[in-house]
Amino acid sequence: MALCPVSAEVIHQVEESLDEEEKETMLFLCRDVAENLAPPNNVRELLGTLSERGQLSLATLAELLYRVRRFDLLKKILKTDKAAVEAHLCRNPHLVSDYRVLMMEIGENLDKSDVASLIFLMRDYTGRGKVAKDKSFLDLVIELEKLNLVAADQLNLLEKCLKSIHRIDLKTKIQKYAQSGQGAGSNYMNSLQASLPNLSIKEPVYNSRLQNGQSKEQRFAEHLHVQRQPVKTSIQESGAFLPPHIHEESYRMQSKPLGICLIIDCIGNDVEYLRRTFTSLGYRVHPFLFPSADEIIKILHRFARLPQHRDYDSFACVLVSRGGSQSMMGVDQAPSGFSLDYVKSIFMGDACSTLRGKPKLFFIQSYEVFSSQLEDSSLEVDGPAIRSLDSKTLHPPGPCMVHREADIFWSLCTADVSQLEQPTSSSSVYLQNLSRQLEQERKRPLVDLHVELMDKVYAWNSRVSSKEKYYLSLQHTLRKKLILST
Repeated sequence: MALCPVSAEVIHQVEESLDEEEKETMLFLCRDVAENLAPPNNVRELLGTLSERGQLSLATLAELLYRVRRFDLLKKILKTDKAAVEAHLCRNPHLVSDYRVLMMEIGENLDKSDVASLIFLMRDYTGRGKVAKDKSFLDLVIELEKLNLVAADQLNLLEKCLKSIHRIDLKTKIQKYAQSGQGAGSNYMNSLQASLPNLSIKEPVYNSRLQNGQSKEQRFAEHLHVQRQPVKTSIQESGAFLPPHIHEESYRMQSKPLGICLIIDCIGNDVEYLRRTFTSLGYRVHPFLFPSADEIIKILHRFARLPQHRDYDSFACVLVSRGGSQSMMGVDQAPSGFSLDYVKSIFMGDACSTLRGKPKLFFIQSYEVFSSQLEDSSLEVDGPAIRSLDSKTLHPPGPCMVHREADIFWSLCTADVSQLEQPTSSSSVYLQNLSRQLEQERKRPLVDLHVELMDKVYAWNSRVSSKEKYYLSLQHTLRKKLILST
């Protein structure tokens, strides 16, 4: 089959011929190859953009129609057939990963009651209200991927839940997939092979190469019955992977002070010991107690513009407030807030050039307010928006430029806001353990240290009620090993 570009007319014919379930499946199958794009609104937009970027050919479009079992459209629109597509797939890399095909096939074999049971079981890991009851299995998988609970080489949690609902047939299907070695990397083309990635801290790109031995991260994962993905590799703006030896390099962490540490605490239970911890690490600490949302944004902008960052090796920020998983509030009475994505954008390489190439650490404790008002009324603030950019925008002048979203360490913990309504509300379990580990184990890589922190939080959750649990996640775009004390 020729690798010809796909015309708009063909894309239109395909999109018009698919039903809604087939469109949803196709969008899911293309999540890896489209990870550098703005989230597409529909199949036509997805296929059109991929075609414009040279990532879609008649052969790969045929593969997608084959995956959703529209063999009639293979013949009617692409003038080929099932046997020809199968022969092509045997000889060439696939657009769609074997993992995505596996998830699609599992979803096809689950009825509505099975999916409802899985969504309920996953509440122990995703928190309340993360996945609506009426969502599909593929919607559930997407949410679990965002939380780093499911991935191509990370399927133990799904196996466990399938066993719990007595779908041993599908559990066996996952085991066969894992035994075939497909979880360690499969013969497919992802977007990194085709175009420059718009590196997203929400959906980080991970290195699928297996490491020898068993790390503490893996041991912790087994304790959770979840296989976690290996630490993410970095991507330069050229779009190429860095050489293998880069993973052994460390960030320079020798300046005095090590950097500025902002502590913004709208609750008031944690600021004193956090100040001691980060001061002992060598940071110049600036605490702010009980600011409004508007004041928080002004503080962040003011500190992002400080020329002193030029002389320092890193930056740290601790945020403690009420909020949600995507936004936070100040001490304002009204439920208005600010987007956490916007906080990141203020310190990205294009907005804060004095911190470009240096690690930027964020530790966030959000006491979750379960209200649609919070997400709907977050502040509209002036400044650089987070959006998908074309490759020209991502290539500023000068050699060896670092991607705008690189070098960010993002630790986010959510807990029920009812914990603050008790007569004697106490410090955050997450921040207490974080502070202790930063003081006692500062010579260890920060990612490894955080894995043990997650273990401690999990141990806490295992012995308390649901209202007292903490939900901790880590996403990062670090390009090197980060050790806070050399």
